[in-house]
Amino acid sequence: MRIDANGISIHYSIEGPDDGPVVVLSHSLAANLAMWDWQMPVLEDFRVVRYDTRGHGGTDAPAGEYTLEMLADDLFGFLDALNLDTVHYVGLSMGGMIGQTAALKDQSRFLSLGLCDTSSVVPLAGKEAWTERIAVARAEGMEAVIPSTIERWFSPEYQKNESGEVDKIREMIRSTPVDGFCGCCHAIMGLDLTDQLSVITLPTLLVVGEDDPGTPVSAHEVIQGEIVGSELIVLPGARHFSNVEQQGAFNEAIATFLKAQL
Repeated sequence: MRIDANGISIHYSIEGPDDGPVVVLSHSLAANLAMWDWQMPVLEDFRVVRYDTRGHGGTDAPAGEYTLEMLADDLFGFLDALNLDTVHYVGLSMGGMIGQTAALKDQSRFLSLGLCDTSSVVPLAGKEAWTERIAVARAEGMEAVIPSTIERWFSPEYQKNESGEVDKIREMIRSTPVDGFCGCCHAIMGLDLTDQLSVITLPTLLVVGEDDPGTPVSAHEVIQGEIVGSELIVLPGARHFSNVEQQGAFNEAIATFLKAQL
C-alpha cells in the first residue's frame, strides 16, 4: 500500500488484528520493511505497521541530502495520514536514530521505544567512513557496497551457515536507490542526540548484538545512561543485524517488552 505524507509517497504494510495495539517497525539503512519478516510471527497479537523509509524500498527517493529531522517528520506525517495518534515504536540502526529524533520532537506520540543496534551520536572520526560509503555508492553503485556491509551485519559463521537468509539481505541492499542511500547516509552523519536524551521518559528497550562493530554495546550503554529506566539486552553471537542473526533471542526480548506495556 502507499500513502502520501510530508511531500513523498510512502510504501507500507499493515498486518494483524484491527483492534490490536499498534507497533510501528522502522528498518535500517539499505534495507526495507521486509527486514522485519523474521519478527512477524511473535507480533501476531499486534497491529503491525511497517514502512519503507524515504529513499528505500517502494517509498520515493528524492535526490539531495536528508536529515534525521526530515525522516522524523516523514514518520509523523505517515502516522497522521493513517490517523494513528500513539504507537509503540521499534527501530533498528537508522530506524533507532529516527525513533530517538522523533521522541525528542514529540514523545507524546509514542507509548514505548525499542532502540536496536543503534547509536545516539556519530563522532567526528566516524564521519569519514560515511563520506567514503557515499563516494563508493555514487561511483560504483550499490553492488559495491554489499561486501563490506554484509561483513558488518553478520558474523562469518552466520554467513556460512545461513547463506539463503543473508542473500535476502543482500538483495535489499542491491535494490536500494543510490539517491536514497546517500541521502540517508547524510542524515546519519548528523546524528548528535546524546545530550538531549535525558528528557525521554518513555518505557525504552535497548537491544544490541554483542559483536556489533558499527553501533557497539558501548553506544547502547551511553543511551541507557541517559534514558532513566531503560533496559539493555545484549545478544551473544550477533553483529549488527541481530534481529536476523539471533532472531529467537531478539524476538523474545521485543515481544516480552511490548506485552509488558499492555
